[in-house]
Amino acid sequence: MRTFNDIVPPSRRKEMGPPAQTTTSVDGPSNRPPLNLAAEGRSRFPFITLGLVLIVIIVSIGALFYFSKAEVDVTPSSVSAAIQSSFTASNSSGTLPFQIITAQKIASQSVASSGTKTVNSPATGSITIYNTQTKSQTLVANTRFATASGLVFRIHSAVTIPGGSTASPGSATAKVYADQNGSTYNVGPTSFTIPGFSGTPQATEVYAQSTTAMTGGASGTVPVVDPTLDAQTRTALDAALAPDLLTSLQSQVPEGDVLVPGASVTTYQALDSAPSNTTGQVEVREQGAVTAVVFPNAALAQAIASSVSNLGYQGEPITLSSVNQLLLATTAMPAPGADSFSFTIAGTAPLTYSVDSTRIAAAVAGKTRSAAEVAISNYPEVKRAVIILRPFWRQTFPQDPSAISIVPVSP
Repeated sequence: MRTFNDIVPPSRRKEMGPPAQTTTSVDGPSNRPPLNLAAEGRSRFPFITLGLVLIVIIVSIGALFYFSKAEVDVTPSSVSAAIQSSFTASNSSGTLPFQIITAQKIASQSVASSGTKTVNSPATGSITIYNTQTKSQTLVANTRFATASGLVFRIHSAVTIPGGSTASPGSATAKVYADQNGSTYNVGPTSFTIPGFSGTPQATEVYAQSTTAMTGGASGTVPVVDPTLDAQTRTALDAALAPDLLTSLQSQVPEGDVLVPGASVTTYQALDSAPSNTTGQVEVREQGAVTAVVFPNAALAQAIASSVSNLGYQGEPITLSSVNQLLLATTAMPAPGADSFSFTIAGTAPLTYSVDSTRIAAAVAGKTRSAAEVAISNYPEVKRAVIILRPFWRQTFPQDPSAISIVPVSP
């Protein structure tokens, strides 16, 4: 059925013309040029990501080689040995050498004076006379001994000094008296020459040394202290000197040496009192001196280990990790210049084997991990060894021992 709306008059059909062409999509009209799919695919390939991955891989591999390591961490063997044995050490030679060290301190305290007295006395003291000649040397009574400053002392009795050598001189002790009265001669420990030998070979072959101060030299009026107060003050000074002397002595122990408890002797000497800067006061003075014998740690440890029969010691390098549990006893401390020193040691000796890094490195050089473990197990000084080889794929030590690190670990 037709209606009038369906009929378009001919005149109007010409005016309307053909219908306009439009392009539509679900997204609406678009004027963009057509896409080049092949070019777009090439631009999206992840070159940057791939480059970053390659850089990380290269850096990681470089780091592995840079931080490569051939190392053996070694824990040395240790043992505690009960000991009570006798030993003889020699003067700076032999398998067990010894060395004498000394320390001196002076302490004073001001106390009230109980009066004055007139004195006129010479200073006196003891010296040790040394003789480096092979023959003995006799010194007659009144032989003079001079200090570097020219103060002269004399012996009142003849003395004969046995022969010796430059390395081990003969020695004898003697008491000397100042040539003049007065406190000027109250000198501390010093060296002496013999003026009578001037111009002869004996001038350098015979000499003397004092280890304590000269005392007693006085002239004129001097203050005095009540005897009871003087004794109490000196006892207190001795107690104060003891720790200072020990500290001073320990500071003189050579590196690598040990000072065993009991290997020292301390003496105290009453020095002359002197007027104080404070009116009515007197300076009471006391001198302390300590003499000790020290030994090289390794040499003493080897001597102790060799004396313990059930230890099975075969002469390996060994040290004492501590001497606090040991006690040295002797009938007499060695005199200066003594050739030998006999003593006993009792207690518990904590011994630690020394690791020879050069020897261990040579033993594992060029070996595989398993072969190196077997080689290290043959060394009694090694209690435990940890092998570190990097990178992780390395299983063999370098051929050059110097490229191998041996790290001692405390047991």
